[in-house]
Amino acid sequence: MDMLFDLAQNPSSDDGAVPLSAATLRNCPSRSCDDCAVRSRAICADLSEADRAALNRIGRHVSVHAGQTVMWEGDDSMVVANVIAGTLKLATCTGDGREQIVGVVYASDFIGRPFGALTPHNVTALTDARLCLFPRRAFDSFALAHGELQHRLLQRTLDDLDRTRAWMLLLGRKNARQKVATFLIDMSRRLRADDQNVIELPLSRQQIADILGLTIETVSRQMTELKRLGMIALPGRRGVRMIDIAALEAIAEGE
Repeated sequence: MDMLFDLAQNPSSDDGAVPLSAATLRNCPSRSCDDCAVRSRAICADLSEADRAALNRIGRHVSVHAGQTVMWEGDDSMVVANVIAGTLKLATCTGDGREQIVGVVYASDFIGRPFGALTPHNVTALTDARLCLFPRRAFDSFALAHGELQHRLLQRTLDDLDRTRAWMLLLGRKNARQKVATFLIDMSRRLRADDQNVIELPLSRQQIADILGLTIETVSRQMTELKRLGMIALPGRRGVRMIDIAALEAIAEGE
């Protein structure tokens, strides 16, 4: 396979995306970990300075634009990455060809399948994003020699499992208002609000509906009702100002 991975479905697409070959990857800039905004929360946080520098030497910083896919479901697992900035979705295709979003990742999260042969889902940028990208085999070899990194990988895996179980509860037991409130609380915890306490949702109403197992009309109706109750405001197309998080949490928990 000539391409390490492809940043776009179509190399000549209007957004200027180009395939990222192995040679191109080698020419991408490597930056000091001292400049990394997520170094205290990323997968490499527990490494010593020397080990972090060694890992940094096999990685490269890559910028991707909103809408670009960086990993493809079913392809050979060739890269893994720390998310430095931005938001990306994890998605799979159903038997009838529809996309189902199965997760959202944020700054400091880890994407890709270390120690695995195939990529389990598509990974696509919802916003402009920056990644610290590693060739998967080189990363695997490094991880095998560094127990601290293996421990972080295990911890992330267990955290993901806990979130998956919580999401199963949300989909199976919560009503529409509880689902939307839970979603907004999760967004408020993961996204950085501006000085007006406004977060910019990276997902469209339709994508939110798909994730929550609702219709787009139900999502819009519940957001409007939460606004009427004074718990949120809705500035702009995707902006949400969190006004009363305690009240939202009470709704999410069914109180």
